[in-house]
Amino acid sequence: MPIGNVADFAVNQEPRCPVVLLLDNSLSMSGEPIQQLNEGIAVFKQSVEQDTLAKLRVEVAIVSFGPVAMCQDFVTIDQFVPPLLNAEDSTPMGKAIEYALDLLEDRKEDYKNNGIQYYRPWVFLITDGRPNDDWENAAQRVRQGEKDKKFSFFAVGVQNADMEILRYIAPPTRIPLLLNGLDFQSMFLWLSQSMKQVSHSQPGTTTMVPTPPVGWGQVAT
Repeated sequence: MPIGNVADFAVNQEPRCPVVLLLDNSLSMSGEPIQQLNEGIAVFKQSVEQDTLAKLRVEVAIVSFGPVAMCQDFVTIDQFVPPLLNAEDSTPMGKAIEYALDLLEDRKEDYKNNGIQYYRPWVFLITDGRPNDDWENAAQRVRQGEKDKKFSFFAVGVQNADMEILRYIAPPTRIPLLLNGLDFQSMFLWLSQSMKQVSHSQPGTTTMVPTPPVGWGQVAT
């Protein structure tokens, strides 16, 4: 597992608010979907870095799957350069989720070893398909991690996503949402506003910080 960026802890000792973006870049995301996803990531950076405190506290890592790859190790938003994802292969979602959770645990160790406080991390999964690998163990880890308050897990389906499987993967207290069309920008603006609110709260709190109303997605029927 790659080592996160620890060099800036001596310079920036602010508490960290980590978020892992788990992004589906399988072949079915070709064309407009992957383009809108890339634009949404750029909007996320622009929005968060407008907040002086959030840009020092919010850390982002990006794990794509199709195949599984770490596009971006953890960096604060002021150092984050949004990648340009390409639609490539299949949908190894189970492996990607487990990779992201391992990456997150390693990052929390970095914080502890360097005396950095941190907020409960967020894991934000976006997919337009269904896993083509074993995902049951990943789902179990997600549900147990949520129960143990290790992280907050969000699942978003795009277009033809298998929402039934996402319901099994997502924690029972947070039903996966179906994105309205390809409105990635509204979703990432919501995520940025949520991260800004979290970053202005008290580190170590066990309750979820209230988030803005969701206008970009809906519960699939």
